[in-house]
Amino acid sequence: MRNTYKTGLMAAVLACSPALAGAPADGIGPFTNGVANANAASGSPANVLSSDFHTTVVVSGTDPIENPGTFITTYGRLSTAVATEPDQNAYVVIPGKVRGPTRGYNYGHHFLIQGHENAGNLAYVTRVNLDVNDPAHRITNLTPEGGDALTHFSRIDGSTYDPFTNSVLATQEGGASDGGMIEISMGNFPATITTRYGAIGQCGLEGVHVDNKGRIYLVEDTGGTGASNDQNDINGANKVARQPNSYVFRFLPYDPKDLNAGGKLQALQVRVDGQPLVFGGTTAQAVFDDVWSTKQVELHSGASFPARWITIHDTAVSTASFDCNATARGAQATPFKRPENGAFRPDGTFQHFFFATTGDTNNLSGSVAGLAQRGAWGGVFELDETSINNGTIKLVALGDGTHNSFDNITWGDSNTFMVTEDRGDTLHDQLNTLDSIWAYPMSDLANPLRVLAQGRDASASGAGIEDNEPTGVFVSGGGKTRADMYGTTASMTGSRGFFTQQHGDNVTYELIHN
Repeated sequence: MRNTYKTGLMAAVLACSPALAGAPADGIGPFTNGVANANAASGSPANVLSSDFHTTVVVSGTDPIENPGTFITTYGRLSTAVATEPDQNAYVVIPGKVRGPTRGYNYGHHFLIQGHENAGNLAYVTRVNLDVNDPAHRITNLTPEGGDALTHFSRIDGSTYDPFTNSVLATQEGGASDGGMIEISMGNFPATITTRYGAIGQCGLEGVHVDNKGRIYLVEDTGGTGASNDQNDINGANKVARQPNSYVFRFLPYDPKDLNAGGKLQALQVRVDGQPLVFGGTTAQAVFDDVWSTKQVELHSGASFPARWITIHDTAVSTASFDCNATARGAQATPFKRPENGAFRPDGTFQHFFFATTGDTNNLSGSVAGLAQRGAWGGVFELDETSINNGTIKLVALGDGTHNSFDNITWGDSNTFMVTEDRGDTLHDQLNTLDSIWAYPMSDLANPLRVLAQGRDASASGAGIEDNEPTGVFVSGGGKTRADMYGTTASMTGSRGFFTQQHGDNVTYELIHN
C-alpha cells in the first residue's frame, strides 16, 4: 500500500529510507523478458507489458485538480475539453512538511511532478501527492491561473527537481517567444515562479537535469527544414529528411543555490575530422548539404569524437531574454537531429550524460539507407566529460525500422537505460506500428528488450485523432540531496518507475517489477 499515507515515526523512517520498505536495491530491474511485437496501429489494442512488470494507475485524465481555475480543472483535460498532455515525470521524496492549497493538510512525502504540454498560455505543472488517496487533494496545480485566467506558459515538457535550490525546473518546448525554463519553488505555497529567460534563453527546450555541482543540462528539440533538392531523392525522402537544428546546453550558475545570481550558458560542440560540426545555413543547398553530410555518417557510426562546452551567453554581460537556438548556432555549436531528453548514468560521477534523438519520424527517409545511417530513425548518444569543459561523444544506439523515434530516457537499473518512442501518427500509419518503451542493457546494446508495446485508447483512435504516446518514463528513488539525487548510485535504491500514456485518456502509470 505504498500509495496510502502512513503516520507516525515509522512513516517518517520509510519516507527517508525507501529501501527499508522492501523497495528494490537497483532500479526497477532486472530486465530479462521482452514483448515480442509492437501493437498494430489498428483499433484500440490494450497495452502489452513484459512479463517482468505490471502497472498500476497513478492518476487518470479525468481526475480533479485540487485548486481548479477557470480552465485548468482536471489532470488530463481543460474545461474546454482540450487535452493537457502531461509529459515528463519527476519523482521526489520530501521528508518534511509540504504545503499545498489547503492549510494544515498533510500531503505526505512522496510526489510525482509533471509539466503539461498544452498551449494557449494555459500550460501548467502538476504535483501528484502519492500518499494522498482523497481525490479532492490528490493533484495540486503548482502554476495556477492568474487573474486573467491564464498561466502565461505554453508547452511545458521537461521537469526535474533541483536539490541545490529546492525547486522544480520545468522547460517549455516552444520557440524564441514561448520556450525556455521556469523555476518553481517547493518550500512554499503558492509557489514562487520565476522565468529564467535572461540566463538560459528561449528556444524549444525539453530535457532538463542537474548534476552534483548544481550545473543544469538542457536538451533542445527544434525541428529542422527538409532537404528539398531532387539530388539523391527517393520517393520524396528529402522533403521529410530534416536538417539537424537542435542543441545540447549546460548552464553554470554563479551560485548553485540561487539562480537569481545568474551564470553562463554553454552549448556542446563536436569536432569531426578535426573541425567543428556546425549548422551549414538556411539556403536550399545548405540544408541539403547538412542532411547528406558525410560527417553525419561518421557522427552516427559509433566512433568517439572530441566534444567541448563553449560559452555562448553570460548574465554578467546581459540579462535580457535571448534566442538560445540562434545564439548556439552563431557560436558554432553542433546541431543534432531533434534530441529530446537526457539522463546521467547512475554511477555518481556525473560524467556520463546520455541523450536521445528522435530523427525524422518518417519512413520515407528511414527507408533510405544513406539517411538511416545519418540518424533518420534517431539514436542515443553518450557524452563522456573528462574535464570541466572537454570530453568525448559517441553514438551507442542507432535507430532502425523496429527501434526508433527516441524521446524520453531514464535508467531502469545501473546497467540498463530505457527509452520511449514518439513515432507520431504518420509513422504509425506508414509501418502499421504503435510506439514502444525499450530497455537497452549496456552489456548487450544490440539486443534491447521491449518493456511495453503501447496500446491505444478508444479516445485516441479514429481519423484525425492523435494516437497514444508513451512518455515521461522516469526511474528514481526520489532523493532530494546531493548524496542520493538522480544520477547517483544511491538514486537506484528504493526506486519507483513511472510513465504516462499521453494523448487520449492521459493516464500516468507506475511500472512495478513482478
